[in-house]
Amino acid sequence: MPTPKKKTTRSRRDMRRSHDAVTAPTVMNCPNCGSLKLPHYVCSSCGYYDGREIVATTQQ
Repeated sequence: MPTPKKKTTRSRRDMRRSHDAVTAPTVMNCPNCGSLKLPHYVCSSCGYYDGREIVATTQQ
């Protein structure tokens, strides 16, 4: 296998890794029930998306 001729500097290594940071997922409040949900996803607690019911939920 080929090996590098020179040592990679900390600066070059860290610049390469600049896009590897982990970010927290974006969450928003559901406008129907107020629980947290991911944007552009159906709310898991009430089943609404964009103001209309997509998934019917059972009431207990």
